[in-house]
Amino acid sequence: MGFGHTAATLTAMVFLATTSAAQDAPGSIEDLWEIIQRQQAEIDSLRAEVRAARMDIEKTSDQVAVTDARVEATGEYVESLATVQANSGGTSVGGYGELHYNNIDADNGDTDEIDFHRFVLLFGHEFNDRVRFFSELELEHSLTGGGGPGEVELEQAYVDFGITENVSARAGLFLLPLGLINETHEPTTFYGVERNDVENIILPSTWWEAGAAVNGHFENGLSWDVALHSGLAMETTGGSAFRVRSGRQKVAEASASDPALTARLRYTGVPGLELAASYQYQSDPSQVAGDGLDKGQLFTAHADFRRGDFGLRALYGTWNFDGVAVEAADADDQDGWYVEPSYRLSEKWGFYGRYEDLNGARSQDKFTQDEIGVNFWPVDGVVLKMDYRRRDYTPAIPGGSDFNAIDLGFGYAF
Repeated sequence: MGFGHTAATLTAMVFLATTSAAQDAPGSIEDLWEIIQRQQAEIDSLRAEVRAARMDIEKTSDQVAVTDARVEATGEYVESLATVQANSGGTSVGGYGELHYNNIDADNGDTDEIDFHRFVLLFGHEFNDRVRFFSELELEHSLTGGGGPGEVELEQAYVDFGITENVSARAGLFLLPLGLINETHEPTTFYGVERNDVENIILPSTWWEAGAAVNGHFENGLSWDVALHSGLAMETTGGSAFRVRSGRQKVAEASASDPALTARLRYTGVPGLELAASYQYQSDPSQVAGDGLDKGQLFTAHADFRRGDFGLRALYGTWNFDGVAVEAADADDQDGWYVEPSYRLSEKWGFYGRYEDLNGARSQDKFTQDEIGVNFWPVDGVVLKMDYRRRDYTPAIPGGSDFNAIDLGFGYAF
């Protein structure tokens, strides 16, 4: 009820009361006094109602003011969030890392070492729903400069362009589509403190190049990748002659006179199963004409099977090099394979076994190795690892380098 309406009501009631009093004139002063007291009580009651109405009006005005202030503040907050989102543009940050402890008992001496092997930061940005950027910056072995053992490496920096819903292209520096761990190598995703040696020596992971690539997928689970990129620059003399891992240029002022081509077919149409095969052609793996290393071809195939708590991984890779120098060094054929069964005891615990057989370029790269171990994932994104390895060199290295090792590790990814 409004204040004006209440005052009018009060006036009308006073007028009616006065009129009634005039019509019913009292016969004595006592009667007049009784009428005056009754009218005063009515006036006091009406005044109380007026005061209550006025307070309701003031309270309502205050609530309206508060509500307006809250709406305005909420609007400003929403606008600030929109501004932050617009400024971020879909930028994302992630990372992973791993700490290793190796206790190696070898025929030619023991090793007891702890090393923060990798510290990696990942940066991505989504320009729109079809154009995205991704990068990976890594610090290896914790310390660089001043004789430190580490390196700072840019492992990925590329832009991905969505052409259609099923086809995309990328340009820049990217990981090659080879093997099981070259593209996915966060420590929480594989068993063992150290990465397997076949995908370290033969492929060799982690392996990135610069160039352009196209990839696509079909609804039946089949996908394909084709990439044209920078090539190897392998040595043909010295202790690392014809060693593939030593030939990675890492796109650091890399020689680009002889490029390479990589292609992959992958099938994931059955739940829990991945089958893939990759081929790579190196037009000149040394980037030097006439040095006895003319061309190289890599073929690799793998299977990754998971059914319930049981898992099985297997991979084979082989290189074939042409040239009189590499053939004379008996390094024209290099290959390796491994098989790795595993079992998840629970959501947090899993154990595995692995057998590897390698035939690389150097005597240090020719061995068989047995390995067993356990992974513990206390939470998603964190893993603790322990394993035991036994390595036998074939043929035996003069002086003896066969060893047994116990490894402990910690890793994370986010």
